[in-house]
This record gives sequence, structure tokens and C-alpha cells, in this order.
Amino acid sequence: MIARMWRGWVRTERAGEYVAYIERTGLAGYRETPGNRGAEMWVRDLGDGRSEVTTLSWWDSLDDIRGFAGDDISVAVFYAEDDEFLVDRETTVTHHEVARQIR
Repeated sequence: MIARMWRGWVRTERAGEYVAYIERTGLAGYRETPGNRGAEMWVRDLGDGRSEVTTLSWWDSLDDIRGFAGDDISVAVFYAEDDEFLVDRETTVTHHEVARQIR
């Protein structure tokens, strides 16, 4: 299993709106892609007017991630209204082989 992680930053007062937006776009895209095993979105108030948003998704294989992200899976996927919300963002994502998982 492969874990895919991305981070972006939004104004704290818009964090709830951004979470709802990503639910409709990015998380919906994960769910619709074969090989996706689930995803989480984390939000952390940084105390300076910004909140950090992290998405973490799990995939069966790198080929399945290509079905979502395209050929260059290191490039982050963005949506039409991201510029309206994001004050900063990572343009790349990280991938990790899941060595152990407990449930």
C-alpha cells in the first residue's frame, strides 16, 4: 500500500469552507479512482491567521495513483477554486510505502 500526502495553507477563517470544497473535489476524486483505499484531511490552526491542511490518501499501487494524478505522480493536483482559498501550497506530494498498519 502507498500513502500519498499533500499540504496547503488557508486563512483560518476560511478553513471550514476549504474543507467542504476539498470534500467535493479532491476527496471525491480519490473515491472515484480505482485502487484508492481511503483518505483523511487534517486541519491545524497555526495561531497566526493561517491553518495548515493536510490530505493523506492510501492507494493499492503507484499505477493506481497515476489514475488520479496523471503520469507524474509527484505533482500535486489542483482544482479551479484552489487559488481563491490557498495562501500557500506544496506543488509536489510525497509518497510512502506503508510498512505497518494497525487497526
